[in-house]
Amino acid sequence: MTRVSDQDLRRIRAAVQAAERKTRGEIVPMVVPASARYREAAFRTGLMLGLLTLAGLVTAETYWLPWGWHAGNAGWLLLAVLLAYGIGQWLGACPSVVRLVTSRERMAFKVRRRAELAFYEHGLHKTQEGTGILIMVSLLERRVQVLADRAINERVPPGTWDALTQELIQGIKDGRPTEALCQAIARCGDLLADYFPARPGDNPDELGDELVQEP
Repeated sequence: MTRVSDQDLRRIRAAVQAAERKTRGEIVPMVVPASARYREAAFRTGLMLGLLTLAGLVTAETYWLPWGWHAGNAGWLLLAVLLAYGIGQWLGACPSVVRLVTSRERMAFKVRRRAELAFYEHGLHKTQEGTGILIMVSLLERRVQVLADRAINERVPPGTWDALTQELIQGIKDGRPTEALCQAIARCGDLLADYFPARPGDNPDELGDELVQEP
């Protein structure tokens, strides 16, 4: 889901509109490239690669230092370690490497935190009846976070969002991200309709229907 086409944007918007026609709730889908910068991943990768290079060169000193230690050889050793550290820093910015060297707990915390900020940044806490719900996909972490306002959480059974999240993640992994997101939106609409059904003449569209995309 690295790039959302205009056609997919229209499908998602239509899914939101269809879901919200049944309920007084507001559904906001969102996609972000990453929930954090994870600068420590570059440092860790650089440090590991530098230490591995140092260990490898020192272990092989009988081959590349046949005349023993001296300033020139030490200089080349330092240069090799610094070069390895720089390469590690560069590699540490790659999404696959970030996921490899960052704990699942830290990524889960960052995604949760990013979703909480987005919930307030995009006004989901301002709905009249406390019925806003955010579906956020964070691409780098390959995680989905669903956040609902107080009135919804007071009524829905435990585990509801976990099941929806897992289905959406699986759909993304299967290569059908737009379809999976639309299905998640529809499920939210059905759920909200059970507790907050639309009332004739009293179903304002309080938030936008478009997919929120942030750099």
